Amino acid sequence: MKRIVAYPERCTACRTCELACALAHAQTDDLVEALFRRGAKPRIYIQPAGGLAVPLQCRHCDDAPCATVCPTGALSRPNLAEPVLVDQERCIGCEFCVEACPFGVIVLSRTSVPGAPEGRRAVIKCDLCQDRQRDGLGPACVASCPVAALAFEEVGATARDARARTAKRAAAAEAALA
Repeated sequence: MKRIVAYPERCTACRTCELACALAHAQTDDLVEALFRRGAKPRIYIQPAGGLAVPLQCRHCDDAPCATVCPTGALSRPNLAEPVLVDQERCIGCEFCVEACPFGVIVLSRTSVPGAPEGRRAVIKCDLCQDRQRDGLGPACVASCPVAALAFEEVGATARDARARTAKRAAAAEAALA
């Protein structure tokens, strides 16, 4: 399964990813319409942490505690190769998933959400831009990042790359001491 991987050391906190995400889920190409008339919200959030800007989004956990606690089954994952998704029609806005999310990236909308019954608030979270993927595109946040602080990668490749970066840093540190 591919997941969005963040490289905080590259992030400049420009928030382009947040705008692209909100627009991708707004069902319009007009930014003003999306943000101010439709109240589109991003599913990725930039948070400051120790001098870095850290992009946070759903990690689509293997055990998905958000789906486990959902009393209506509105959050689910058909199999581990797919992301955890929200069925807006089934969401009752109880916020159990918001509390269960270890990354704090599921939020209750302030207004009604497309797909939810009229007037009902529901949760929103990253869906890895399923609509865009069906069209052969990657997630909007990744595609829009001007500094490549986000990537859409296979989970195994991400772990291999992280080990390689760690090994290079260790080798460089050892060489500096010699």
